[in-house]
This record gives sequence, C-alpha cells and structure tokens, in this order.
Amino acid sequence: MSDTVALTTKKDWTSDQEVRWCPGCGDYGILTAVQMLMPEFGVAPENVVFVSGIGCSSRFPYYMNTYGVHSIHGRAPAVATGIAVARPDLDVWVITGDGDGLSIGGNHLIHALRRNVNLTILMFNNQIYGLTKGQYSPTSEQGKVTKSTPYGSLDQPFSPLSVALGAEASFVARTHDLDRKHMMAIFKAAHDHRGASFVEIFQNCNVFNDGAFEDITARDNRASMLIDLQHGQPVRFGADSERGVVMGTDGQLRIVNVADVGVDALLVHDMHRQDPSLAFALARLARDVHSPTPVGIFRAVDRGEYASDVSAQLLAASASKGPGDLATLLRSNGTWQVG
Repeated sequence: MSDTVALTTKKDWTSDQEVRWCPGCGDYGILTAVQMLMPEFGVAPENVVFVSGIGCSSRFPYYMNTYGVHSIHGRAPAVATGIAVARPDLDVWVITGDGDGLSIGGNHLIHALRRNVNLTILMFNNQIYGLTKGQYSPTSEQGKVTKSTPYGSLDQPFSPLSVALGAEASFVARTHDLDRKHMMAIFKAAHDHRGASFVEIFQNCNVFNDGAFEDITARDNRASMLIDLQHGQPVRFGADSERGVVMGTDGQLRIVNVADVGVDALLVHDMHRQDPSLAFALARLARDVHSPTPVGIFRAVDRGEYASDVSAQLLAASASKGPGDLATLLRSNGTWQVG
C-alpha cells in the first residue's frame, strides 16, 4: 500500500473501457457518482477493489480504473470477503443487482452482512432481470408480467432493506439514481462506516422496466413522495414539511398531517439505535414504489468488524501456541485410514 497518496480527480478513476450500458440506463448516473466521489477518500486507485457478480450492474469494475473482479453469479460477497480478510488494507466494494444479490446470491449476501465484513455493498435495484432480457426478479411486484411470468408473478417480492436489517447489517441505506448529490452523500457515509455497509439504489431500466420508480423519484414528485431520513430529526416530508410519520400505540408507523398532530408527536429518527426494529419499521413504511418512501440512512451502528476479529484471533492463537505445523495438523485427530 502506498505511503503517500497524490491528489486524484474523476479522470484518475475512469478506465479506458467503453461503457456499454443501454443509452439512458440509470447505471450511468451511479457510475458517475462513484467516480466523482472517489477522490474525496484520499486513497490511490491501486488500493481499491471493485467486485461484482453477473448482470448489467456487474460490468461496473470494467469502468473503474482500479483493481476489479468480475466474479460469478451471486458470489461477489463471498469473493469480496476473501479479499477483505486477506488484505484488510484495501478498500473493497461490491457491486450487485436485485437478481444477482437476492436470488442465487442471497445466501452469500446475508452472511457477509451478518459477519460484518468491511465491504461497501451497492445493490442496483431495477426490479427486473436486464442482462437476460426482462425476466421478473426477486424484487418485482406481484402481478408483474414478464417473459418468464406471462400471466403475472405470483411471488411475494423481497424488500432489500428488510433482508439486510434481518441479517443485522450494521449500515443500511437507500438512495436513487436521479439524485447525484444524495447518492454521493450516502456512498460516502457507507464507505466511511467500518463494517458491512449495504446501500439499495433505485435504478431505472429504461428498456425492460422503464419508469418503475417514477412515481417517487421524478423531480416533480420527490417532495411529496420521498421521505429523507435525518438522524436526530423528526421524520417529515412534503414541499412545506407538512406531512410526517408517527408511531402508534400498536407500534405501527403511520403517515399524518403535521398540523393534525403537532411536531412533538412525530417520530424522531435514530440511525444509531442498536435494536434494528425501528429501522425495519421505516423500511416497511412504503406499501410499494407508488407510496411515500423513506430514503437515506436507516441504520448505522458499531460492532466488531470481521477481518479485524479474525486477525486478532490468529495473533492470539499464535502467541499462546506458537507457529502452526501443517503436517501435524493433517495427521491430528479426526482422520481415518480407509482399506
């Protein structure tokens, strides 16, 4: 790892590869946000690794002038875990999609999150399989008509944030591809967090699922439909902050008019709360992507980081027992002779 890091610009983080997403794809906005943000971290490109699985989003490493691994379907968190544990000095990012990360890769994702491996995980959620040309994904809404569900999907969709919070992820956030400033702020907070950071990005697939998030992310709709969570502040939204969120005596969150209940009745957001139940309730507040939807940081708590804990355990074992002996280990208890 370099001792001295020169100042970098977006150009230093941009590879010479032709970007090959469909014109108008939301992935372009996410890529630009990341490339513009990287100089703020004061790290050299050779000390950064982007790991992806399979899907449109997974072309991302080609476009970053860093080390990159285009791994296999759903296995990006597993590959990235190995890198992070072996080289804790590196910045390791995981780029995945709703199909790659929540279908075949669901198991790898939840275990990376529960272990709290020091990874920055960006999940591009477009509610469709784009690379394979328009099949329904684990986040597609019920009734979704696609090439693989011609009579409408019967599956209950995953909520990516609910999955992450259920796995006890220590950092969970949501943003969308039409607001570069918001994306960069969320990505920076995710990167700066020590441990597994999970960010869901509402990303438009203008070919196979165009306008999926338009009701909440279109510029004219954002004030009334996006609930921007701010730590320590009452949860409220609207052009004049006229609407807010309260928690009833039954524990349910409800959207109200602030004038009807008063500011003091509003829920105050606490992203540092150790119990994930409040963050989970906020993640479930929106019935669908046509209802007022929270964005921002839902949870950011401190707990042991996996690679650091593994290193500490190995050092402690070495100090108490001395260097290991591979030959002795292979011939120790638990071996059998066959024949």
